[in-house]
Amino acid sequence: MQKAYGYDRMQSLIDSGMAWSLEGSMGRAAMSALECGACMLPKVIRYGAYGNRVPSRDQLKAGTKGTFQNASKFWTGVNEGSIYIEEI
Repeated sequence: MQKAYGYDRMQSLIDSGMAWSLEGSMGRAAMSALECGACMLPKVIRYGAYGNRVPSRDQLKAGTKGTFQNASKFWTGVNEGSIYIEEI
């Protein structure tokens, strides 16, 4: 579903760690996608441009931002119609 709604590119940037090395607006957009559940953190630890540690999704409490459970809840809501986002 990420691809249908255009979040696959953002997920790739988060997975590779590039989201934290690009301009500030990209990092803020990545954080927004993690908070709502459209994207999730990768299974490996990453470091940002200034050495900030970005944890893996498995190091976080289940259901919090950046976790698989949070993303699953978001995309289930989109699929069921309780969360509305436009397709690209």
